[in-house]
Amino acid sequence: MPSARTYGFVLALFRLAVGLFWLSHGIVKFTHPELFMPPTGIFGTVVTSGLAATHGIYHNFLATIVAPNLGIFAELVRLGEVVAGALLVLGFFTRLGGLIGVFLALNYILVKHHLGSVDGWSSLDGAALLMSAVNLVLPTGRVFGIDWLLARLRRAPAVAVAPSSPSAPVTAEFVEEAPLAGPTAPRD
Repeated sequence: MPSARTYGFVLALFRLAVGLFWLSHGIVKFTHPELFMPPTGIFGTVVTSGLAATHGIYHNFLATIVAPNLGIFAELVRLGEVVAGALLVLGFFTRLGGLIGVFLALNYILVKHHLGSVDGWSSLDGAALLMSAVNLVLPTGRVFGIDWLLARLRRAPAVAVAPSSPSAPVTAEFVEEAPLAGPTAPRD
């Protein structure tokens, strides 16, 4: 078994890799919006093919909510990818970053109608779902991240100040006592 320090370091590297994955997919959608955003971008094409491939509740969701609001959902997708990536890279609210990543990847699998097939789970979307789920479940932000700094600040002991001196810390005083001769509990 690796030490806790090694374990934390590996988790931090994993978190950074997943964060960079989401950032690399999200930033390009901002730098080249013509390739992603409706009406000429791929988002509209993905939703249209999703309407043809899906059925049931998710099909109804695509048809009644997403399709009429393509621009809003395209913005949410690219913003979600950047936010998930930034949270994971910074190690700030890493579980939220993992949750956003799981939600995005699950929707990508659903829109392609691959939830019940091996193709969906063995694709890049399935890998993104799994990698994001690891960040959701494990404390990956507790090393080299803002979550680690915040946890340290919460655990930092407060320095007590003596009433007579406003800046002097209180020191512990130990008093020697003789050991007890017998049991101290009351007898019935």
